[in-house]
Amino acid sequence: MTDYLSGLLLGLGLILPIGSQNIYVLKSAIRMGLPRALVIALVAAACDSLLIVIGALGASAALAAIPALRPILLIAGAVFLFVLGVLALRSPLPDTDDVAGEASLAKASMATVSASLINPHAIIDTVGIIGLAISSAQTGALPFGLGAISASVVWFLFLALAGSLLAARLTAKARQWIERASGLILLAFGLRFAWEAVGLLLGLV
Repeated sequence: MTDYLSGLLLGLGLILPIGSQNIYVLKSAIRMGLPRALVIALVAAACDSLLIVIGALGASAALAAIPALRPILLIAGAVFLFVLGVLALRSPLPDTDDVAGEASLAKASMATVSASLINPHAIIDTVGIIGLAISSAQTGALPFGLGAISASVVWFLFLALAGSLLAARLTAKARQWIERASGLILLAFGLRFAWEAVGLLLGLV
């Protein structure tokens, strides 16, 4: 149980700070409502779980051994966040009679996969930190990993429920402003990733 709680606490500590993945899941929950928001949450948690397993199987060592991987991940993440941010800023006024609007669950799920897997900080957290902690553990690796995975499931389900409850109390105009605000936040994260990538590339030259 101690190993499970350690993994759970580490996972929560890494996932709780505001990040582009959290923003996207919360925005999707506000836009789509229940029960589709729960699907988006489980997709995000499944992606994190996949990254944790990949890290535990040895990808964390490769990430640490190849310095060029980090700026490449940051550049890819920056480009993707720029696209998401621009789309959010250009989103039309949603329909108040249908919280889910015209959002396609399949498209939203694919976008969630992209936002989770093309996310350098999520990869560094799950593969580099949690994965390394699991792979280096002499005992208790399985419960530790399950604890970290549980943190993702619990947190994203919480975001889905919170966003869905909030959506029921928002006007269409308010939801549009939330879309625009999330777009600006995603663009800000994209700029941050790009800035980090430039700094790393200059350091490698």
